[in-house]
Formats: sequence, structure tokens, C-alpha cells
Amino acid sequence: MDYAIEAEGLVKKYGSVVALDGFDLAVQEGTVMGLLGPNGAGKTTAVRIFTTLVVPDGGHARVGGLDVVSEAGRLRQQIGLSGQYAAVDEDLTGFENLDMVGRLYHLGRRASRERARELLERFDLVEAADRTVKGYSGGMRRRLDLAGALVAKPRLLFLDEPTTGLDLRSRLGMWEVIAELVAAGSTLLLTTQYLEEADRLADRVAVIDHGRVIASGTSDELKAQVGGERLEVTVGSAAELGPARASLAQLAVGEISVDEQARSLTVPVTGGPAVLAEARSRLSADSVKALDIGLRRPTLDDVFLSLTGHAAEDEQPAGAAAPGRKAERAS
Repeated sequence: MDYAIEAEGLVKKYGSVVALDGFDLAVQEGTVMGLLGPNGAGKTTAVRIFTTLVVPDGGHARVGGLDVVSEAGRLRQQIGLSGQYAAVDEDLTGFENLDMVGRLYHLGRRASRERARELLERFDLVEAADRTVKGYSGGMRRRLDLAGALVAKPRLLFLDEPTTGLDLRSRLGMWEVIAELVAAGSTLLLTTQYLEEADRLADRVAVIDHGRVIASGTSDELKAQVGGERLEVTVGSAAELGPARASLAQLAVGEISVDEQARSLTVPVTGGPAVLAEARSRLSADSVKALDIGLRRPTLDDVFLSLTGHAAEDEQPAGAAAPGRKAERAS
């Protein structure tokens, strides 16, 4: 099997902070790999190593068959990168930014200008093409940065939380661009906090926590690891959450999660419609009023919660530095 991206035992430390701790990954050519993990897990550090921006302290990595350290110069000619923060020149216009990128890739004057116009249209930036970027909104800068990563039509593309800060229309547009690139044979490594994004785009998903890949597979395979179904119950008041949890405890095949603000419970179960009927009966017998009750399949959110103990979008407390967080901002 041909792999576009391979990593074995990658280690990266910043002082006492361990950003990557034996990171392994293999991405097949022409596929989308979704790299998912909570804040500070090491996702951005991995991307920076793959794109030659950071040198690992241990382990090995090859991208497009090239070593990320010894063949970094050749590798940079074959990859595209869009990081978490828009890397655009505020004193240039949108058109000039993209044209400059084309020139840096040695596309030539005519090809660079044509590609710039094509991408400005693709990302709905035509009307702002001749305005300096300092006057762009945050979402416009993000779209321009994403366009810049695509100027050279790279065979290997790295997108680090590419749709963060974009509105729904822009996100959908970016998803279409990604689908087109992969259909044309490109390989993509995508880090994201939007789990539906990985569910929709990624052929395979790797979950990373504390600098290691702790699970990988297709979305369906990962969901199967969590197992069963989810019984979701909404009650009339927060005071009924306790009695509802007690009523449903014997049906649960895992930990029951409670959302006090939404006055709801999520209960991992098995048994399909029969368990739904049993739940209704138990709640009624215990005089617990269920405003809404239903079954659903596991989601990637459930996978995250099961594997890491917290949701993917969990933020660190103000002022706190999670393991790897300050490392991911270092260069």
C-alpha cells in the first residue's frame, strides 16, 4: 500500500511540555485523514512537523516519499498548508497576495494571475480582490489564506482547522473544494474541531490525545467501538434528572451523561425499539415526565467522550496552559 504520509514514533518537546509522545500515523494516497483531538493534544505540532516548519526530537516522518528533515527543501515544493491563523500580507490586495504565492511557486506571471482570479471567484472574494487585506473581515482573511494554500494545486494538502471562524456558507464552499481536490487525486490531512466536518469529509479518522494516536479507523469503525445506541431523554425540570437517572440505570450499558442546562440525559443502551418502550414504562412507573425521548446511533462526539473523557470542543480554563497548547503556538 502506498502511503502519502507516514510517521513513526514522533516525539517533540518544548522544555517540560511534551507535545508529541510517540506519534504514529499512516495516510494512504488520494484520501482524506481527519486528525481529531482536544485542545493541546498535539495536532498542530504534528502538522508543523509534516510541513517542515518544526524538526522532531525523535522518530521519523515521510511525506510524499520524502523525509521531512533531510529532504525538507524538495518537500516544500509539493505541499500546501493553511494554518490556524491566516498568513496573508495586510498591505497587499487579495489579488496581489495570491499572485505573489503563484510567483513563489514559479508558476510564471500569466499562470499566477489566472490562478489568482480563479481562486478569488471560487472563494467569493472577487469584489474585494483589489482592496488591501487590512480592510478584510476575519472570515475574508481566512478564505484568502485557504485560497493561498491551493494556488499551486498541491498533491499533498495540510489544513489545520481550516473552517474555524467561517460562516456556514463559506464552510460548505470549502468542503466542496476539498471534495474536488481529493477527486482529482490529492491527499489531505485535516485537523478540525467540527466533528461533522470529519464525519462528512474524512475517509479515515485518527483520534489524538496527549501526543499519541489513541484510536483510528473509519467513522463507522470508531462509532462501532463505542457500541450500541443512545437513549436521549428530556425531562420537565432539573429536579427530575436524578429520578430519571435512577429509573434508567438498569438499562444502561455504560455511563449515563446528564446535561442539567438542557434537562436531558444520554443513556448508552442496546435493544432497539424494545429498550425504548422499556424506558418509557420505567419512567412512567416512577412518575417521571419525559417531554421527549428517542434513540440515535453513536456520533463522533460519543467517540471523543468515550476515548478522552471530554468533548472535542472543550476549552481550557482561562489562563490555563494544557499540555501541548503552548507548544503548538511555538515555532
